[in-house]
Amino acid sequence: MKSVICDIDGVLLHNNDLIGDADKFIARIIKQGNPLTILTNYPSQTAQDLQNRLGAAGIEVPEEHFYTSAMATAAFLERQEGRKAFVIGEGALTHELYKIGFTITDINPDYVIVGETRSYNWEMIQKASYFIMEGARFIATNPDVAGPKGYPACGALCAPIERITGKKPLYMGKPSSWVIRAALNYMDAHSEDTVIIGDNMRTDILAGIQAGLETILVLTGTSQMGDLKKFPYQPNHIFPSAGEIDIL
Repeated sequence: MKSVICDIDGVLLHNNDLIGDADKFIARIIKQGNPLTILTNYPSQTAQDLQNRLGAAGIEVPEEHFYTSAMATAAFLERQEGRKAFVIGEGALTHELYKIGFTITDINPDYVIVGETRSYNWEMIQKASYFIMEGARFIATNPDVAGPKGYPACGALCAPIERITGKKPLYMGKPSSWVIRAALNYMDAHSEDTVIIGDNMRTDILAGIQAGLETILVLTGTSQMGDLKKFPYQPNHIFPSAGEIDIL
């Protein structure tokens, strides 16, 4: 039985609205007993927040089935040296860092960690840039530059810091294969027995291919059939929507 990693936005929801029969698809996967992880690049919501968001749209999923780029970032940093970080991000990210013993500080941090926040400001840019120039390691949760309706995402927040310091962050989220590996460890699954479902060729599908997963593209989000010719890689399967996936 295949394990399933499934994206949220563009696959299950548009903003907070249900896409087609995505609720029935998830219900079927859970009833069949397929190991399931619902994976998102966005680090600003906890697993409980995401459970509530999907629940409001009619998709009932236990909290333990959610995994975020903030959780993947913590899983990476837990294996690294240093436990002090200057963080640009919301409570969901700092919560994951506290869980692995990090101190959040602006005094000689080992890391500058960027997630997403609505309170981004000049002082954050200045401090982050200074710490990186002084030797702090630059980590970011995900490379996305914008969310729905042009909402600035992590990659956009990193951009001025990159320009000032001349250094690029190590991104944890898709298309990095790290977040896939971390999710596989979280769900105790293996790449050769796992399929990833996504709507974006540049993130979901590329991450799955780089991690050795079977890939399913759905056409309810970012990438459409006419876009496939732009890429040197292709998904294993294509379906109009998650509700029409019939190979699991």
